[in-house]
Amino acid sequence: MASLLQNIELLEQKSELLKGMGHPIRLSIIQILSQYNRLSVTEVYTQLHIEQAVASHHLRIMKNCGLVKANKDGKNILYALAHPNIKSMHQLLVTM
Repeated sequence: MASLLQNIELLEQKSELLKGMGHPIRLSIIQILSQYNRLSVTEVYTQLHIEQAVASHHLRIMKNCGLVKANKDGKNILYALAHPNIKSMHQLLVTM
């Protein structure tokens, strides 16, 4: 029974990860993080031509579901993909 419960919890985590990818802006953020590896929120909103608040909102969602990680670098917080397989997942979606 514990094995089934653990499997459900794992599937719920993966479902949240996929939900986190489920927005065009977040897919765009994954794409530019795949290219540049680490970016500040300023670099993200500048690259995507969106408002800073919009970029911060989407990055927060992505961080909470495990798509990106955030590391402080001086005054800046730099965002990067949390796992190399996220880049592969994005490439798969683009080629479908």
